[in-house]
Amino acid sequence: MTSPLVLPRHGWGDPSSSRRALLVHGLGSTGALMWRFGVELSERGWFAEAVDLRGHGRAPRALDYTIGAYAADLAACRPQDETPWDLVIGHSLGGTAAVVAAASVPDWTDRLVLVDPAIQLDEPARYEIRESQQRQFDDPSAEAVRAEHPSWHPLDIELKVQGIQDVSRWAVEQTSEQNEEWDVRLPTLSLDMPIHIIAGDPAVYALFRGDIVEQLLTRPSITMSVVEGAGHSPHRDAPDETMRQLWEALA
Repeated sequence: MTSPLVLPRHGWGDPSSSRRALLVHGLGSTGALMWRFGVELSERGWFAEAVDLRGHGRAPRALDYTIGAYAADLAACRPQDETPWDLVIGHSLGGTAAVVAAASVPDWTDRLVLVDPAIQLDEPARYEIRESQQRQFDDPSAEAVRAEHPSWHPLDIELKVQGIQDVSRWAVEQTSEQNEEWDVRLPTLSLDMPIHIIAGDPAVYALFRGDIVEQLLTRPSITMSVVEGAGHSPHRDAPDETMRQLWEALA
């Protein structure tokens, strides 16, 4: 793995809590946009920290935007007492990087929740992602975000606009360019820990869909739920149902 960067953190809850969670955002986003999970966890006694991934938000910029580089940063990110995270929640790219980090450092986390993770991307999916990111950069206004996501909370719209302004466009483009083969199925299947996937609804839009679902669910430790009516960001499209599924998975 590449030399890790020190990632800035956002926190919710009491830092002295015995239950610690790490929240990892997706491509073109920031840690602040994981606030729904942070608030939910903190209200139940957890301490949750979200990071800005390299090239995003307040994080350092770099030349390497491979999945391995993102994962190396996460693997070096630990609770203050250096013990494993009780839980890591990763959305999209954040789920991809979290899987590779967990596979590379066995005592990094005790369990994973992956929110519509980008486990494997074929060329049509990569094209859709590039087009979506292009639209955001071409018009990063609140009006454009609201038009595309009319059900989002005003905070999500505000933070998404800020996130587009704060991310490196070059970093986003290089994340696609530098990862010609996007496939972390083997690291995912190698993990010996509870993994729950909260997927978007394929009828709306989801990255975690198709044959890969059946492949991963062959492992008893991997479970899955679908947030019906929600797209790729279920925690923003349908937050109440997403949180219900989170707690059901953690029960």
